[in-house]
Amino acid sequence: MDALFNAVGDASGASVDQIKLIACLLVSYPLGSVFIRIPASSSFKHIFNLSAALFFLIPVLNLSGGFLQLLGSSLATYFIAKTNTSAKMPWIVFAVAMGHLTVNHVIRSFFSWGYETMDITGPQMVLTMKLTTFAWNVVDGRRPAEDLDKWQLAKRVSKFPSLLEFLGYVFYFPGLLVGPYLDFASYMALVDETLYKTAGAKAENAKRAIPKGRKRVAYRKMAVGLLFLAVYVVFRGHFDPAEALKPWFVSKSLLWRIAYWQLCVFSERTKYYSVWTLTEGASILTGLGFTGFGPNGESLWGGASNVNIWLVEFPSNFKVLLDSWNTNTNIWLRECIYKRVTPKGKKPGFRSSMFTFATSAFWHGIAAGYYMTFISGGFVTTAARLCRANFRPLVLPPPGAPMTMTKRIYDISATFVTAIILNFITAPFLLLNVKDSLELWSRVGWYGIWIIGSTLVFFYAGGAKLCKSMRPSEVPVPEKLPGMPGTPGPHVVPPLEIAAEEMKKQIEATKN
Repeated sequence: MDALFNAVGDASGASVDQIKLIACLLVSYPLGSVFIRIPASSSFKHIFNLSAALFFLIPVLNLSGGFLQLLGSSLATYFIAKTNTSAKMPWIVFAVAMGHLTVNHVIRSFFSWGYETMDITGPQMVLTMKLTTFAWNVVDGRRPAEDLDKWQLAKRVSKFPSLLEFLGYVFYFPGLLVGPYLDFASYMALVDETLYKTAGAKAENAKRAIPKGRKRVAYRKMAVGLLFLAVYVVFRGHFDPAEALKPWFVSKSLLWRIAYWQLCVFSERTKYYSVWTLTEGASILTGLGFTGFGPNGESLWGGASNVNIWLVEFPSNFKVLLDSWNTNTNIWLRECIYKRVTPKGKKPGFRSSMFTFATSAFWHGIAAGYYMTFISGGFVTTAARLCRANFRPLVLPPPGAPMTMTKRIYDISATFVTAIILNFITAPFLLLNVKDSLELWSRVGWYGIWIIGSTLVFFYAGGAKLCKSMRPSEVPVPEKLPGMPGTPGPHVVPPLEIAAEEMKKQIEATKN
């Protein structure tokens, strides 16, 4: 099998491991069409996942040892969750899974494997999210329903699964290599097709509960993924981040260097757009990702998405950007780390934020560049929050008034600054080591440091009070987004909310 991939690699100039990864994602499409035709609740669906995962990891990717590692972590989690009934059980699972992942990150760093080399750390990062989420869902299943929030209530595991069900979940093949990660309740709803019944889906035919429109969305995702793959192949040859460290780069003007770096980071993002969109389409073909119906009755399949490309490229502010990138990881960090380290009855604070930051950093790897990016991101988040809180009220039109030119200029400026700041703080994430990251920052004039630093100095030196004194006496109410409750436009009730409400009704009926 390697002979075929080597030939393609020689012809395209791409690494063999990258070609293998794309091949696995594309093969997931016909496999997804087979998976969804297996009868609902059949154990063959779990067996099918295991078989597909074995095919990807062993004969294609040559990761037989990696498969054993994934299996070992999964079995350890299964038996810890089953036998340990204490409230500390999820933290034990967290220590085992994250510790195992960190060891493999150290090994990868020791051998200096680049992005073009496929090893087990990629699938293990997805698995770590699954295992720790499963542990918390099991604990939530043992807690009183009134102590749970909406997400915890809908995702809790009240009946401990069989080993086959659990292994089918952790080796769910479309999300095995690069995500999307999913929780156990969503996986079982996919297997028994209750996901569609809960939301009152209009089935493709009388014998199947799957809503119409799945294939159309899935293959559209595949086309988008292949398009971004082509963009990556073309752009990477002209805008490789490593080129910015070569001697010729400093001979250009500062503005040219800054503009060139924006395209370098964009070319790297297209790689993620490609693989995440391809795996999203394959997941949709298996039936995952259904979120309800749109205003015209069309089925919506956004539940398997891991990125909103438009909002990443044209974000209105830094928070929107962060929420639109690697969204499933954000959910995991919020639900399984950020909320869980917060004492009951208290709001998340500095301790919760720092522990979440540390978890995200260790999850990504041990390279210093990751920590430089995350620490920089903390300062950017603070600066962006201060700008939004102090500048935005000055440009908002009165309630009911049309959009003003000042507000348009503010929006365009916010999008532009957010984009270039993202590309600045992303440099260490791409270059990985401190020396190269600082060299790159110096070559683009430290523009991100100047923007972030001057913003923080301005507001903490009295700028916040100055902006407050300039506000009109009647502060306009911030506009609401269409589709939010209480506002004009369609509002789609996701299956998660429906499931939570149904559970509450059932619990109340039982008590009565």
